[in-house]
Amino acid sequence: MRRRSLLFAALPAGLVTIAGCGDGGSSSGGATKTPSPPASAPSAAPSPKIVEGPLPAVTAGTKFGEKPTVAKGSGAPSKDLAVKTVIAGGGRTVAENDFVQAHYLGQVWSTGKVFDNSYDRKTPLLIQLSQGSIIDGWRYALPGKKVGSRLLMAVPPTWGYGPQGNSRAGIKGTDTLVFVVDVENTFNAKSSAEGKAVAQNDAALPKVGTETGAKAPSIDVPHGKPPAGLVANYVIEGNGPKVAADNTVLVQYKGVLWDTGKEFDSTYGRGQLASFSLQQVVKGWAQGLTGKKVGSRVLVVVPPKLGYGDNPPAGSIIKKDSTLVFSVDILAKM
Repeated sequence: MRRRSLLFAALPAGLVTIAGCGDGGSSSGGATKTPSPPASAPSAAPSPKIVEGPLPAVTAGTKFGEKPTVAKGSGAPSKDLAVKTVIAGGGRTVAENDFVQAHYLGQVWSTGKVFDNSYDRKTPLLIQLSQGSIIDGWRYALPGKKVGSRLLMAVPPTWGYGPQGNSRAGIKGTDTLVFVVDVENTFNAKSSAEGKAVAQNDAALPKVGTETGAKAPSIDVPHGKPPAGLVANYVIEGNGPKVAADNTVLVQYKGVLWDTGKEFDSTYGRGQLASFSLQQVVKGWAQGLTGKKVGSRVLVVVPPKLGYGDNPPAGSIIKKDSTLVFSVDILAKM
């Protein structure tokens, strides 16, 4: 699996996962794994004052999406959060609690030492702008900015890793951090598949609605026996990159039981997208989404042997040997 970004304060919650308790009190068909210890404690400080400088210069890689080179900080950094829009994008506006996809480079103000960057990994970061999920400097700096923008910012310790620093990254508790962030996309509870509807002509399979936006699509389950094997068919085919077996995906989804058509889990009902590694989920999800394109809506029919079999989640309406039916919108991957 790819190395996780140093920016994460904790693992993102994984739904429809292999074992554990449900997420957020929902009737989840699965559960989350235990999150890793936070890289930085949520700040108890009031919201920061945001200023435009001082900031070091970007000396090379000045285009959006290019790996930048940033000069060492000169003099004392501001004690406030310094943020400057270097390139103004024209896309959707980022909001608090959005999931944001971005390339970035981070270095220490005083030394110019780069401690992490996503450009070399050739995979943008996918993070949620919520307390405890990302350092507070990002959480306060990105809302209001537009997709397609490049930001340059200096984050003092109060809104970075705090007085404890981050020893794994070589960051001291007194270090101000400098970031270049290229905002590639943003997602919220209204995000959905974007692509071409695909004909659903097999009367023996469930039919999924093609409505988009915050409203959950309909899932009409036919009478009769469910298929013995896994089904993973496009309902809407997007034009993004294909999902790999070790990717983390950001999705909207709805799950119902084949036998009754009753819903047992849905991101739409919670008004909250789900992000998780395909290595955390039941086999039917991992196999069904691998190879599918970002931007797509996929019908996934999971037979018991690739779902929960004779060990359904405690407290769930899912019974032993249940066949599960999902509509899954693949919004992003990393």
